[in-house]
Amino acid sequence: MAPRSVVFDVDSTLAGIEGIDWIAARRPAAVAERIAALTEAAMAGERTLEEVYGPRLAAVAPTRAEIDELGRAYLAAIAPGALHCVAALRAAGCRSVIVSGGLRPALLPLAAALGIPSADVHGVGITFGPAGEYLDFDRQSPLAQQVGKATLVAGLALPHPLVAVGDGSTDLVIRTAGTADGFIAFTGFARRGAVVHGADQVVDSFDALTALLLPSP
Repeated sequence: MAPRSVVFDVDSTLAGIEGIDWIAARRPAAVAERIAALTEAAMAGERTLEEVYGPRLAAVAPTRAEIDELGRAYLAAIAPGALHCVAALRAAGCRSVIVSGGLRPALLPLAAALGIPSADVHGVGITFGPAGEYLDFDRQSPLAQQVGKATLVAGLALPHPLVAVGDGSTDLVIRTAGTADGFIAFTGFARRGAVVHGADQVVDSFDALTALLLPSP
């Protein structure tokens, strides 16, 4: 049976970049390397998201202008076949929702290109000062927590069958917590052993994902 809802991750799934790492690459090499290591440790399940989320943002301190640029970078790095996949799901009556630990303002251009309404885009809020300088992130957001995606998705009351698609441990937890009926590990940009091991299915492209979710009669 085809799903009625699909929950998509963004970083290293719908787009071939990790947003925080993309911004960190503009900082000194030592900072960029530290941020990339923290991101990988969290996505592989070696450290909790709570341990790394705040420190990463504090170290990088993205400006409003950089978040706008990141939004354009997500668009440029959109996964091959993603546009077709989301359009095919929509045509089949399946609701596509973005649930990401990324910063929400940067996710909105990608969502718009995919035809996903802003109301179905869930990310972490960020606040800036009068000159566009970084102040803080939404520390109450469940998406800055290891099991937060499961908590948030459960509260959305999406129609089932519900499938989650992503590359990281924070995506897998939607399934292990019982919120999703299935989890598909996307390995087109990053392959993490623990995530693949816990998945119901594994795909390395959106063409393969489309065929899996919407098999031909």
